[in-house]
This record gives sequence, structure tokens and C-alpha cells, in this order.
Amino acid sequence: MAQESHSLPSVPKSLTAMNDPGAKTRKGIRFWLVLTSLLVSLFLAILENSAMGTALPTIVQDIHGNQFLWVLLVYGLTAAALVPLSGSFAEIFGRRPVMFLALFFFAAGSAIGGAAQSMNMLLAARAIQGAGGGSIYALTQIILSDIVTLQERGKFSGLFGFTWAIAGGIAPIVGGGLAKQTTWRWLFYLNIPIAGVAMFLILVVMKLPTPPGTFVEKVKKVDFIGQTLIMGSTAACVIALAWGGVTFPWKSAHVLVPLVVGLVGLVAFGVYEAFFCHNPIVPLKIISNRTSISGYLQIFLVVFIFTNYVYYLPVYYQACKDASPIASGVDVFPIAFTTAPISVIAGASVTATKHYRPQLWVGWALTTVGFGLLITIREDTARAVSIGYQILPGIGMGMVYYTTLFPVLAPLSVTYNAHALSLSMYLRSLSQVWGVALGGTILQNGLENKLPTSFTSVFNTDAGVAYSIIPQIPHLQQPLKDQVRAAFAQSLAGNWIMLLALSGLGLASTLMMKALPLHTDRDERWAMEGDKAPDPSSGTTSEKQADIDVNGA
Repeated sequence: MAQESHSLPSVPKSLTAMNDPGAKTRKGIRFWLVLTSLLVSLFLAILENSAMGTALPTIVQDIHGNQFLWVLLVYGLTAAALVPLSGSFAEIFGRRPVMFLALFFFAAGSAIGGAAQSMNMLLAARAIQGAGGGSIYALTQIILSDIVTLQERGKFSGLFGFTWAIAGGIAPIVGGGLAKQTTWRWLFYLNIPIAGVAMFLILVVMKLPTPPGTFVEKVKKVDFIGQTLIMGSTAACVIALAWGGVTFPWKSAHVLVPLVVGLVGLVAFGVYEAFFCHNPIVPLKIISNRTSISGYLQIFLVVFIFTNYVYYLPVYYQACKDASPIASGVDVFPIAFTTAPISVIAGASVTATKHYRPQLWVGWALTTVGFGLLITIREDTARAVSIGYQILPGIGMGMVYYTTLFPVLAPLSVTYNAHALSLSMYLRSLSQVWGVALGGTILQNGLENKLPTSFTSVFNTDAGVAYSIIPQIPHLQQPLKDQVRAAFAQSLAGNWIMLLALSGLGLASTLMMKALPLHTDRDERWAMEGDKAPDPSSGTTSEKQADIDVNGA
């Protein structure tokens, strides 16, 4: 049983490669429509989630809530926990129905969020949105891997990176523009027509194969034990992160117990998947080589950094520069201005050069230097200087964000694409939770230690202190106002120090990678109707690509 669970599967006859490794499959109108539906879906999920950070102070104040961090974390929790299941469902039931269901959940959660009258209702909406959003992240990548080869993927990954960067970059502006008591609900409601467009495109143009077998036969293939383990473990870890240092001390049982349970559960999940499961969510083969492991580690780090950056940089401008939510969105626009075009250039360079390591080396180096500069920012730093310092980390993250998928996929046969990409999206979703939670903990703890007693004796400094007091800062009298602004700047500097250290770790992790060829295979089991690659005269190329020695990668 253990041998079956992680041995390389036999290469299906439908796995084909072009006669000429440099040849490219013809891209018809259906291909571009499918690609458009993927980009629209991805843009939808990223925009709403990223805009939440800027609009959250207004939302929390309007519905008289607290525990602001959970509004951000619950989305990441359900997204991370359900990503592996969505990838497994896509392999068992087919790509199109799972993608459609993901968009439906996202739209349903948006409708509930727009109508929320209490914090509990808002949290429920965010949980449902996260279930859909996490699946959207996974399915867009899986379907892209079905319709293009890894060698072609660079330019299309650039488009995905551009979409991610633009959505994440303009999200603070959108969130700020809607951050009013009378309009914040449209942050949710606007998702519904966009989701409807994406769902229509998927129904009409996404003609992807459906795996054979009855519904009962397919259900029997679902790894329910593994999914239960990973969902429960992820939830326990998130609870510990949300409470640690904010609601309860890190050394308290309220934090340590769920953290230990979660980590032990993740280990148990790995053991079960490797040695006991017939249809594992995470086959051992995809993490049995150092190049893929390096890619996964970089994915976790860059998404952690980017998410934290987008959420907490607007806090600096709102707290230290008296910026309105929409003005703070404009102040952090260099994130999109640099990250978006660089992600396209980085992806295109991989396609042109057939190499991915140089882009990652340079990207991580620039990110590290950029956060070194951000550490020096204080409450009285010139606005132009603080905005200029955003450029280097923006360029660096743009080079890294989607390039990390190449070291993950290069050592693996394309038959592992769905599982490998599901794991990468799980790590992306989980790292978003960690990025928000640890950033919030650093900010919260810093403020508790640095806010003047003349302020804390008057204003409530509960777990939502960062968001609950920002609207009060412009109305404070001097010198109290400058003291509070200094407390925010110094607390955020602790956050930038963490991101600097993680950027350095990302650079170090690139040393694990090997320079591997970008294979030209597609798994024709999942090719679109009318977009089948021609069969080669022999299976030699395909067999070579499918039998890549991952042990030495």
C-alpha cells in the first residue's frame, strides 16, 4: 500500500509531447476565452480579499464589532483548508463543475457579507467567500497547466501575476473608495455580477473533459480522512495564531494547545498521505526532491510577505499621515505599479531563456534590500520618501511571485500537475493567514507597549486597538497625536523587520534549486475540445519527460 501511494504512475497514452520540443500548440479563440474566464475569476477573488484591509476600520466601526483580525483570518482559514479538497475534486469530478461551484460559493458569501448586520454574520460570509476563493486560486492554476505546457507557461503566468498584482495594488484604492458607512456593502455586492460573468464564460466556453465513472465511484476516491486531518489541523493553527499575543499570551494554554494539536495533526496528515492512502491529496512524489521543496518554501514566503505588505502598509498612512482610506490606497499604489509589469516581464523571460533561477535570485535580493529601507520609515518621514521606498520590494516580489511555480513543476511529470498546484495554493492560502495574523500580533503588541498612558487611560485598547483607534488619531490634540503616530510607526517597523528576515530566508532557499529543463508535455486527458496536441511519431519524448529523475532534482 505504501509503495502504491507514492510511486510514479504509468504514463497514460493521452500524455503527449510535440515532435519538436520548441513547438507550440495552436491557440484558438476558445483558448483565449477560457483564459479570460480564469483571469476574471482570479481578479475577482484577489480584489475583494485584498481591499478588505483598507475598508475594515470603517466596516468594524459601522457594525460595532471587535476582534477585527478574525474578519481577515476566517477567509484565509476556509480558503487554505479547502484548497487541497478542491484540487482532489477537480481530478475526480472534473475541472469545470468544481470551478463553477467555487464561483457560486464566492458570490453567495458576497451576498451575505453585503447584507451583514453583525460581526457574526460578517464572519460567516467571509468563511463562505474563503471556501470559494481558495478553490478559485487552485482551479485557475490547474486549468492553466492543462491547456499550456510548462515551457509556454512563463508568458501566461506573467498574465496571472499581472492580474494578481493589479488586483492587489488597486484593492486599497477600491477598499478606500467604498470605506464609508453608506457604501462599504458594495465591496461585497459588486462581486456578484463579476462572478456571474465568470460563471457564464465557464458554462459556455470551458469545454473540458469529465472523468469517467459513476458519482458513487467518484465519491469513493475522495480522501475524506486526509481532508479531515488537514482541515482540522489548519483550523487549530489559525486559532492559535489569531489568539497568540493578542487575546491570550503566547505561553497560555489557549494558544499552545491548539498550536500543538494543529502541528501534530499536520504531521499525522503527512504520514497518512505517504503510507496509508490509496488516493492521496498530497502524493509523496511531489515533495520528494529538493527543487520542488525550494519552490514550495518560496511560495509560502513571498505570499506571506506580499499579503502582510498590502494589509499593513495602508495602516502606516492612515495612522501616521492622517490619510483617509482612499488616500492611503493611492499612497500604496506603487505596489501595483511595480509588481504588475515586472511579473509579466519575469514570466516572459522564463519563456524566452528557459531559465527560472536568475529571476528568483534577483527578485529576492531586491525584496530584501527594499524592506531594509522600509525599516527606516518613521512617522515624520517625508511622504515622497516612504512612497519611493515601496518600489524595490515591489519589483522584487513581482519577479518572484509566479516564477516560484517553475521549480515546483519542472521536476515532476505533468500527471502530477493538479496535486502539485493544489499544494502550492494551500501554502499560498495558509501563508496569507500567517502573514495577516503575525503582522497583526506584532502591531498589536507594539502598540500596547508604546502607546502613551495618557491615551490608553481614555481609549479602549482591546484586541482591535489598531483599527479601532485609527479614526480617532486626526482628532487628537498635540503632543498626544504625535506620540500615538510615533507608536504606530515604531510598531510597524517591527513588522518590516520580520519581512526583511523572511526575504533573506527566501533568497537563501533558492540555493536548493537545480536548473532543470522546462518540459513540453501536456496531459491530454484534460485538453479542451478542439485543442488536442498532435500525437508524435513516437512516445520517446513523452516517456523521457514523464520519467524525469525527481530524486536528483
